[in-house]
Amino acid sequence: MKRILDLIADEMKSAFTACGYDASYAKVVLSNRPDLCEYQCNGAMAAAKAYKKKPIDIANEVVEKLSGDGMFSEINAVMPGFINIRLNTAYLADLMNGMAKEEKLGVEEEGHGETIIVDYGGANVAKPLHVGHLRSAVIGESVKRMGRYLGYNMIGDVHLGDWGLQMGLIIEELRDRKPDLVYFDENYTGEYPSEPPFTISELEDIYPTASGKSKVDEAFKERAQTATFKLQKGYPPYTAIWKHIMSVSLADLKRNYDNLDVHFELWKGESDAEEYIPWLIQDLQDKGLAYESQGALVVDVTEPTDSKELPPCIVRKSDGAALYATSDLGTIIQREKDFHPVKYVYITDKRQELHFKQVFRVAKKAGYVKPETPMIHIGFGTMNGKDGKPFKTREGGVMRLEHLIADIDEAVYNRIMENRSMDEAEAKETAKIVGLAALKYGDLSNQAAKDYVFDIDRFISFEGNTGPYILYTIVRIKSILGKYEAQNPGTTAETILPAASDAEKTLMLELSKYNDVMENAFAETAPHKICQYIFDLSNAFNSFYHDTRILAEEDKARQASWIALITLVKRVLEVCIQVLGFEAPERM
Repeated sequence: MKRILDLIADEMKSAFTACGYDASYAKVVLSNRPDLCEYQCNGAMAAAKAYKKKPIDIANEVVEKLSGDGMFSEINAVMPGFINIRLNTAYLADLMNGMAKEEKLGVEEEGHGETIIVDYGGANVAKPLHVGHLRSAVIGESVKRMGRYLGYNMIGDVHLGDWGLQMGLIIEELRDRKPDLVYFDENYTGEYPSEPPFTISELEDIYPTASGKSKVDEAFKERAQTATFKLQKGYPPYTAIWKHIMSVSLADLKRNYDNLDVHFELWKGESDAEEYIPWLIQDLQDKGLAYESQGALVVDVTEPTDSKELPPCIVRKSDGAALYATSDLGTIIQREKDFHPVKYVYITDKRQELHFKQVFRVAKKAGYVKPETPMIHIGFGTMNGKDGKPFKTREGGVMRLEHLIADIDEAVYNRIMENRSMDEAEAKETAKIVGLAALKYGDLSNQAAKDYVFDIDRFISFEGNTGPYILYTIVRIKSILGKYEAQNPGTTAETILPAASDAEKTLMLELSKYNDVMENAFAETAPHKICQYIFDLSNAFNSFYHDTRILAEEDKARQASWIALITLVKRVLEVCIQVLGFEAPERM
């Protein structure tokens, strides 16, 4: 189904060309003065220069050509040459009925099964998820769901940090704590135990202890570096420990991501890229791209169009060690081999912008990725506390993600119990659903690159631009539909009639933007645009609801039309929140 702007533009193009003007001048935009008109065409202003005529004369010609067009209830030329447009309510009702008949409500499945890789999550094994992991998970999951809704084969990869110095640190701290484990007996030749020598709680204590120790104990740090090197070379005892670390960590990470309703198709890590790195290094050298600089191996990435020179990408340190860039390039080679993606989307802290610019350029210079394949980095801002500084616990530490979720669920539960509209068990289940919506919407409603303030009181409010407000709107519609069904059992409301009020027409106009918003939001990898849309749509519905006595209406055809219209609103809102990564309860 075409976007409403394109449908209007098609009519305008016919008129412009019929008047002897190029169709390119027939662009239509939403009016920024809804009190004057709904849409606007400013093409006569630009055409005036090309055709050496007054803009108002061109505008008048086009308007005259469109007089009697059933799409418009009003179309006027106003000085100095604007064309102001209002849509016909009958045309708009037909558009609504067309939307309602389509499975995806007018959204085109542009993806045709093509594969897009979304690299998000970025968790490190042996460490709990904390608030710093929230934005990557929430934004990445939404981008992935958006693409899937548009027909792409979206593959989300958590890309675990599982291969660096942290592994050596854990191994050596484990040695200090449990020196009698068979992994540290050089004479041991048997099978290694299947049960891990630590719990997740112990593992989460081992790493920070080891990390702190390495900063003050140089000998311990050297031991950890040696252990990391041996692990990466395949030393069997350390490989066995690494497998234990992975199994214990992954179970905990999956549990925490499940609580966020975030799910990955791939649980690959830096270790999976290891087998590609020797070939990668040799290939970059064979192609004359990599050269030695101060003992390190580097690749120049600056291009003639750059306003300033970029530092070269280091692919091997002077001590022979690989870096994040090397691992990311190895991962790209693996993804090309396994999936042949038509696009890559990486979601990380915006401070990694330079890193990804370097990696993407090396990947294309070396021919690992086609020149035309988009490689996008979404760099997100910081989640701050009310003091404007990065969000911390009351004690000043980094808050675990599961504690943040628990806090917001508790706050929502308390808000629900203030009203005493449901029992405790239902309130707790509802609080989980609403809490997740509050958390995700509170994040996603901000442009990704911007910092934002995490404010529980604002996020859980049932009023304003919040997740609970959106859910409350959906629940309100469900309630109306339930009551209508009880009053009219077995009745199906199918036809939407032309709007009978300004509020009803405004609601239809908001609905008509749906496919444009969904397609644009994905094209720009901008979930906040969907948030803004459903806030506007919810506002339009609530204005209509307050102006219209739906269930008390005596004209059954009109009442059935309203029921069909709000059913469409519910469908649109439910698709949007599903794409954003949350759902609505039955009642609130």
